[in-house]
Amino acid sequence: MARLTIRIDLTNQGAIGPGKIKLLELLGESGSISAAGRAMGMSYRRAWTLIDGLNRAFRSPVVTTRPGGARGGGAALTDLGHDVIARYRAVERAATKASAPDLAALDAERASRPAAGRRGRAAAASSRSPLMPRRARR
Repeated sequence: MARLTIRIDLTNQGAIGPGKIKLLELLGESGSISAAGRAMGMSYRRAWTLIDGLNRAFRSPVVTTRPGGARGGGAALTDLGHDVIARYRAVERAATKASAPDLAALDAERASRPAAGRRGRAAAASSRSPLMPRRARR
């Protein structure tokens, strides 16, 4: 089924899309950058880099952190972090609602046969132009 994916470009400050929003939501639930990253199949370093980029994109941070130690570290969404998630989800809902008829029309027009790039090797070889050289076998 056709679906809409929203990405909001922040002029010269990066972008916010479904992945970063999901990371923020998971961080809000777990209180941990590493746990949120693991839940999304990414390293702590990658998760931290994305969070740091979001913190730099706004006037104030979307996530605050507490250093580790005997009492353990952690991370939390700020009020702005909650607001960023809520606004992104509102834009997503509005865009999905507005585009529903067009997405349904596109979905109805989808080809029922496999795409040309998904044919088997034999079919692809038989449709090769006689002018196209064959690849050398290894």
